[in-house]
Amino acid sequence: MKIAVVAANGKAGKLIVEEAVRRGMDVTAIVRGENKTVAPKTITKDLFDLTSEDLKGFEVVVDAFGNWTPDAIHLIPEATVHMAKVLSGSDARLLVVGGAGSLYVNPEHTKTVVDVTPFPEAAMPVVNGHGKALEELRKFDDVNWTYVSPAGDFQADGERTGKYILGGEELVLNSKGESVISYADYAIAMVDEIESGTHIKERISVVSE
Repeated sequence: MKIAVVAANGKAGKLIVEEAVRRGMDVTAIVRGENKTVAPKTITKDLFDLTSEDLKGFEVVVDAFGNWTPDAIHLIPEATVHMAKVLSGSDARLLVVGGAGSLYVNPEHTKTVVDVTPFPEAAMPVVNGHGKALEELRKFDDVNWTYVSPAGDFQADGERTGKYILGGEELVLNSKGESVISYADYAIAMVDEIESGTHIKERISVVSE
């Protein structure tokens, strides 16, 4: 399977590349500078400069873009929208590394994690940025997108257990009543979805067992 990972040098991107390469996929890292991943192929280009021609031939494109800089949070949804526009009308699938704040906490889907959780003020722009990205993504009927929300506690240096629980639009807690997952296990879940392609135009979520 031929896949491209955009923002591959980021913490999530690197691990997704690593997991995909481990499974024998044909992986291209899309980065702005030096390729710091294990991907054997590279496209050196800013995400916002990518065109449909650049991504021609890829079966799956992963948007692993993230940003914590306060004055650049707006780039999170803008990046997702740009990728969706580039892949609009194509057969390629777009998988987006999302956030947990937009997960619903009730069966009626009227309240989300962000509505009931006292996030630190400094974290709110990022939380809202990922929520906006999902909101915009839902508008694209001609894109084969999948938005993958991590658990609330998304641990960059967490253990790779190889196990996780797959959820949907609602927040799922693990056997300990926690909402937590490591980047490494999230990468496993992401690549599982790349392989299966079973959640087209859907948001899924993952949490550790």
